[in-house]
Amino acid sequence: MATKSKSAKKGAKAAPKKVVKKLVKKAAPKAANAFQPTKIKLLRPVPSDIDIAQAGKLKPITKIAAELGVRENELELFGPYKAKIKLEILERLKSKPNGIYVDVTAITPTPLGEGKTTTTVGLSQALGSHLGKKVITAIRQPSMGPTFGIKGGAAGGGYSQIIPMEDFNLHLTGDIHAITASHNLVAAALDTRVMHEKEQDDEKLFNALCPANKKGERKFSPTMLRRLKKLGINKKNPNDLTPEERTRFARLDIDEKTITWRRVVDINDRMLREVEVGRGKDETGHAHMSGYDITVASEIMAVLALTTGLEDMRERFGKMVVATNKQGEAVTVEDLGVAGAVTVLMKDAIKPNLMQTLEGTPATVHAGPFANIAHGQSSIIADMIALKLVGKDGFVVTESGFGADIGMEKFFNIKCRYSGLIPQVVVMVATVRALKMHGGGPKVVAGKPLAPEYVEENLELLKAGLPNLERHIQNALKFGVNVVVAVNSFANDTPAEVEMVRDAALKMGAMDAVVSTHWADGGKGAKALAEAVVKAAKKPSKFEFLYSLDESIKTKIETIAREIYRADGVDYTPEAEEQIERYTRLGFDKLPMCMAKTHLSFSTDATQKGAPTGFRITVREVRASVGAGFLYPILGNMRTMPGLPTRPSFYDVDLDLETGKVLGLF
Repeated sequence: MATKSKSAKKGAKAAPKKVVKKLVKKAAPKAANAFQPTKIKLLRPVPSDIDIAQAGKLKPITKIAAELGVRENELELFGPYKAKIKLEILERLKSKPNGIYVDVTAITPTPLGEGKTTTTVGLSQALGSHLGKKVITAIRQPSMGPTFGIKGGAAGGGYSQIIPMEDFNLHLTGDIHAITASHNLVAAALDTRVMHEKEQDDEKLFNALCPANKKGERKFSPTMLRRLKKLGINKKNPNDLTPEERTRFARLDIDEKTITWRRVVDINDRMLREVEVGRGKDETGHAHMSGYDITVASEIMAVLALTTGLEDMRERFGKMVVATNKQGEAVTVEDLGVAGAVTVLMKDAIKPNLMQTLEGTPATVHAGPFANIAHGQSSIIADMIALKLVGKDGFVVTESGFGADIGMEKFFNIKCRYSGLIPQVVVMVATVRALKMHGGGPKVVAGKPLAPEYVEENLELLKAGLPNLERHIQNALKFGVNVVVAVNSFANDTPAEVEMVRDAALKMGAMDAVVSTHWADGGKGAKALAEAVVKAAKKPSKFEFLYSLDESIKTKIETIAREIYRADGVDYTPEAEEQIERYTRLGFDKLPMCMAKTHLSFSTDATQKGAPTGFRITVREVRASVGAGFLYPILGNMRTMPGLPTRPSFYDVDLDLETGKVLGLF
């Protein structure tokens, strides 16, 4: 055994502690790419969201990427503070274990929202900047419609935000514009095809689709070969088709009454909800009714959110159904010959966007499907990449749109089913304000001051609203996932009120319940929440779906209605009955259900607060998003194009012409 010499012992003994610490620090410098949190200065009173965001210190996006382990050649830069991550990164990281998957959801909200995004960001900041965990926030890109309408920004709030928040809320890297162009290309292809089929006989139609060159040679395009395969015609040369095969190939024979594909724009424009198209002089005789939805309601957006790769996205685009033909068969985007072109327009949009939080933790922002007629989640692709980047002990914190009866249910039954990714923890956001509303408090209206009941202590009203929280916790536990309740505390909440919620949540089955002040205090205010999530993630869980895809359409609908909403039963209109029969015949009955209903109640009546019972739901109609991979039963009236109020948010938005800063966004 080696022993130290006297001089060595003496030297070691003589060395002052400060010198030793200095030597150690010099010998083991911090890795250049090690995560370094961004310090924030908390001001009181808390400034506006945009003032906080614009005062934030931004790291170059290349530094965010380097700290995360993304290589330079895996990035596509969009200026100094945002970038896209190339999908090739998945191949490099394929053998790396996934991190811990956390979904942030909420109780039934007030029209003001209860702070899911702010909680998602605050929790991520706490995990990364205060607990030293590797973490990525994974959230949706907002539509500009609500941003300029009444809702305002969607980047979080207070000291828990994604920055630059102006870029986040406006355009970002152009993904929504790509969806708008792609969707409207399909609409143009559909209407034009109907017009040309009316004006041309079978031979002219075939010759136009497969024109012969001077030598009489014809060829099929790649999308045409896919249509031929669907028809069971195994021929590669157009000249080899029989007259009957030419007719089957060329004539889609669309039943115009069944067309479901409209147009989209990412602005709240109520005047476009119903429009008549085809009134130009060259289109005489082809006028018909159509309309516009908001872009985030497009099936192309839902495909972007649910796809697992470029090849999968190409297949999904081809399967999107736009109508049925006069024989009752589905007519798809592939049949129209435009699926390949749509894929080309979307080839860059499939790459997730990389941004950062106020405290310098990384965030992926990708896709933004509606949470009512679609599933309301950020993309599977972004989550797949994020889980690999954070690694075994890291965290990916994502969120689901609306309350847990809609967003969380769809996250589990649709998104997790297609991704194969298993969540370990659900964070259930609750507020004293919302629970008082569910207890019978006055109506909460966006843009109007809150009633005294919401800003003064009222334990009786709060207690009456707790059943809403209990039902959401019970629903989450049905999926076998550990639940942590985050009491998102506002300035007017009293200690007795937040403690009542916390104590009740524990008795209701939550693994933990923590008061969080991340809006005012950033990551520091969510540190206790982060510790609870880390602890819950270590506990055993057994995730399971609510229903099997092999069950019938009605069985799946009724399972959700009974188990999640607590409805007594389901009724169907004659139209819905006919659609269910048709989709079953077409083989769409094995798809999951994406229930479209109000987010303001467990029932389909937005005025029924709390935890209502003794009600039935009516399925008004059932629509198919076959490319996205779900059917969506419509329960009540669902608007796919919002309108603007008398005083929209855009009144406050302007540009400082001297500094170039955006003003008044939120």
